[in-house]
Amino acid sequence: MRPTDELLSLPNVSWAAEALELVFAVESRAVANHSVRSWAFARLLAEHESMAHDVDDALLFAATVLHDTGLRHDARAPVRFEVDGADYAAEFLTARQVAAGDVDRVWEAIALHTSPGIAERRGPLAYLVREGIGIDFGRGADCVSDGQADAIHEAYPRLSMTTSLVDEIVAQCREVPERGPRYSIAGELTRERSTPPHRTQMEQAAPSSRWGAS
Repeated sequence: MRPTDELLSLPNVSWAAEALELVFAVESRAVANHSVRSWAFARLLAEHESMAHDVDDALLFAATVLHDTGLRHDARAPVRFEVDGADYAAEFLTARQVAAGDVDRVWEAIALHTSPGIAERRGPLAYLVREGIGIDFGRGADCVSDGQADAIHEAYPRLSMTTSLVDEIVAQCREVPERGPRYSIAGELTRERSTPPHRTQMEQAAPSSRWGAS
């Protein structure tokens, strides 16, 4: 089990700190904190399932920490927010001379992170990214001890993450409908917010999750 004081130690690559700074510069604090927690949870899951040697730690960091850059403040391209984030992450990594094959794997993991039944079949990186994000919603969180969870949440508080995330996704979709086509998660969240009780299933489920409604 990874010691608590090593949970959030950055991978040993030159661009890791820059990626972290970028996320906090272009995203809301609630979404950025969610992204970093998802990385820590994905890392713990990799160790719990003996997959740490199956995935590059730096690529796992990149794909989870950058997975919601499609929700950055100025993102309005007429594409799904997951694809926008994948493109943005790929541009960041390519500019820092990350190998094209590795960039492609990160792109795929980000683009598929809201696609259940697909991401899990696209290799360990896509699987761990999706599951790490899921753990931050309280799904499959048994691999995280209370002490580890407390340390992660102390460093990166939840800040009403679920509602904040839905707010940002829906605001984008209402402004640019192409960012949430029908049956995509963004499209469904927008539909749920547009009909009574104007509260998404994701938000309704949050209070009963391990991390509560925050």
